[in-house]
Amino acid sequence: MKLVTVAGPPSSGKTSIILKLIESMNSSKNRVGVVKFDCLTSFDNQRYEEAVIPVQTGFSGKICPDHYFVSNIEDVVQWGVQSGLEMLITESAGLCNRCSPYINGILSVCVIDNLSGVKTPRKIGPMLKLADIVVVTKGDIVSQAEREVFAFNIKQVNSLAKIVFVNGITGQGAFMLAKYLQAAHEIQTLRDMKLRFTTPAAVCSYCTGETKIGESYQMGMMKKMELKKI
Repeated sequence: MKLVTVAGPPSSGKTSIILKLIESMNSSKNRVGVVKFDCLTSFDNQRYEEAVIPVQTGFSGKICPDHYFVSNIEDVVQWGVQSGLEMLITESAGLCNRCSPYINGILSVCVIDNLSGVKTPRKIGPMLKLADIVVVTKGDIVSQAEREVFAFNIKQVNSLAKIVFVNGITGQGAFMLAKYLQAAHEIQTLRDMKLRFTTPAAVCSYCTGETKIGESYQMGMMKKMELKKI
């Protein structure tokens, strides 16, 4: 089974891109499934079910979404293998720019919104920097010059990634993305494989349920700002 990880900022169009991607792959009759990792709630599973796509949804709740992803990804892969899927796509929640659910040797896709600001690619961390493919959405709303500047800023951050402009409404560009996904490796398990980047580090009193503010309530791994005098 081939595994592809898809990540991206909130409301960048990840679900729409995946739906159009799978639709464009129908000619080869692949069996493609999706696992959606989210934080609190999600209605994307309804869209996948309407498209008759096998889907599973998991909610991290109070747990860090990246830690939740790592803790469950092997079980997810085994579900896909046992279900007889030819390709499994994992979709992360719209997380902070620090998060990066990418694995060495597994094709990784970052979806980013062309309307988010021309400087946005420089603000995103490993989620963009370590992606194999960067999918740009909503490029039809801006001018050609703006698309080129946005793509240039992506290349400044990740010079090795392939950049694909995909329209989540019409599906334009999804066929090219499907071609790139053919390079994904087939796997049976992720056991002993490594993440491309470390998960966010946070083991502190607030992680375990503390709600009071003040240094006397702060324990564990904390980080303080250095405030300069005026």
